[in-house]
Amino acid sequence: MTLRTGLRAYRPDDRADLAGICVRTADNGGDSRHLYPDQELVPSVFAAPYAYLEPDLAFVIDDGTGRAVGYILGTADTPRFVTEFRKRWLPLVEDRYPRPDGEPSCPGDGMIALLHNPERMILPELAAHPAHLHIDLLPEWQRRGYGRELMRTFLAALSAKGVEGVHLSMLTANTPARAFYDRLGFAEIPVPDPGPVSYLVRGTEADL
Repeated sequence: MTLRTGLRAYRPDDRADLAGICVRTADNGGDSRHLYPDQELVPSVFAAPYAYLEPDLAFVIDDGTGRAVGYILGTADTPRFVTEFRKRWLPLVEDRYPRPDGEPSCPGDGMIALLHNPERMILPELAAHPAHLHIDLLPEWQRRGYGRELMRTFLAALSAKGVEGVHLSMLTANTPARAFYDRLGFAEIPVPDPGPVSYLVRGTEADL
């Protein structure tokens, strides 16, 4: 059992904790359980596939008892990840979440549509920043320096792989998250028709 609070590598037995963190931060940074009754759905899009496909780029904050209370996940190569997502991940979950017919009629349908369209992650404007990431911490573990520690570790791991640029997408309305990313040196990059999200980029040099 872990005896010290802090950052460590992801372990397969963290999967349930990752799902819980994802769900509790998926509504513009807040709890999304009222939007998605099936609490495996959002993690199946934004957390679990990363831990499954690229576990060497998954890191967590441990509360000292072995429980993960924050994470950073991602990929070193978005186009390759999209290929692997469709080939290896989607077959594991598509029976549970079949593609909805027609336009989404509820938030869950919209999320399932995202699940079935991993190619949405490939934008030519982001080609110089081929890696991407997702970072989330439970509310009570935010503003304590752990986000910066997670980001520093992730960027160093990308740099060690020879990756020079990383991007992320975030809901534009989530102004606290934007302030966090601004402090860490991310800059917005324009893309056509971004919808409700903004795209941010930076190099992988871990000068945080």
